[in-house]
Amino acid sequence: MMPDLNEKFAQIGVENAPGQEGRQQEEKLDIRGEPLPGTPVDFSHGDVDAHEPTPGAFEAFRKGFDRGAPQAYTEYRGGRHTREGVAEKLADFTGTSIDPDSELIITPGTQGALFLAMGALVGQGDKVAVVEPDYFANRKLTLFFGGEIVPVRMNFLETDRGSGLDLASLEKAFQSGVKLFLFSNPNNPTGAIYSPEEIRKIASLARHHNVAVIVDELYARQIFDNRPYTHLCAQQEKPDILVTILGPSKTESLSGFRLGAAFGSSHVIDRMERLQAIVSLRAGGYNQPVLDTWFNEPQGWMEKRIAAHQAIRDDLLKTIRAVDGVETRATDGGSYLFIQLPPMDVSMRDFVKIVRRLTGVAVTPGTEFGPGFTDWFRINFSQAHKAAVEAMERVLAVFERYRSR
Repeated sequence: MMPDLNEKFAQIGVENAPGQEGRQQEEKLDIRGEPLPGTPVDFSHGDVDAHEPTPGAFEAFRKGFDRGAPQAYTEYRGGRHTREGVAEKLADFTGTSIDPDSELIITPGTQGALFLAMGALVGQGDKVAVVEPDYFANRKLTLFFGGEIVPVRMNFLETDRGSGLDLASLEKAFQSGVKLFLFSNPNNPTGAIYSPEEIRKIASLARHHNVAVIVDELYARQIFDNRPYTHLCAQQEKPDILVTILGPSKTESLSGFRLGAAFGSSHVIDRMERLQAIVSLRAGGYNQPVLDTWFNEPQGWMEKRIAAHQAIRDDLLKTIRAVDGVETRATDGGSYLFIQLPPMDVSMRDFVKIVRRLTGVAVTPGTEFGPGFTDWFRINFSQAHKAAVEAMERVLAVFERYRSR
């Protein structure tokens, strides 16, 4: 039976996607017709005005623009000069070797890389192990490409050592015939980092059961509290089929350039190039030179960026934990907090809409990251520090109004 296209596209909701807030908030007034209190904050994505892009990004873009046609029409997998530089930097960062000609592709953002990797590895009826909670696109892309989701629970509130991934359930999923496992590290939405032991176990299980792995390491540069970070691609024992995704995004405030990179098994990268050739052709040609600034920030710049985000995280944690019954885990890495609210007299979906209308603050409901997270929401705290804390105070004030008594 042919799949129903209406059903297929209905699974890809955009209502709570990052950046969609602009078209949802028609007016800046509350229910009484008065101006919204405080600074509007869109917690669905980072604020590149509050945290400026890496120095030299625009100048690099301008050089690409000035170069003209040769830069506009690079190879589908990216210009060779760009790939050579990115391969060298990522090999040094992750501790593995990367052939820029056969094992690397430059993509329109890491979202583009994820789409291409999933398209290259998932066919109709394939079982895909997906962590709950994890990045919202993982579930949607699995269903879009005709895969079957096999959920694996992460007990992230029960430990601050590692992610809390249920490794026994992961092994059981692999034994059931899972073809692909994909996960983000640090985890989006919780910010949990997988321990070295967890990474080694994932690699060992995937290799033993012949399971392909996609690991999204978008936030691997933004780690707090001197936590250890382990790259799966650097393990001595690792899956035969492995794709790692990285890119300059929220950490560097370069999201607007839509640049990403994926590296790994050469035959998968070949498939990704063929798919990119009919989807977007290539990452924006003029934008590709911006990757020359990636990992080349001025001395001390990244340390200051991480410290600024950790300070925001810490103040938000104080604000959240001051409210009775509200739960969250301190972010190990990245820019997210996943927050659980006690019972309310309204659903989380309605609460999100009420908060947006009354306070001008956008948050993402937890069900975007797994169907069971009906009393959770996520925020991206890469915002102006004072505005982020005040916005969270307003959100929690609305919660108190609707808390079940």
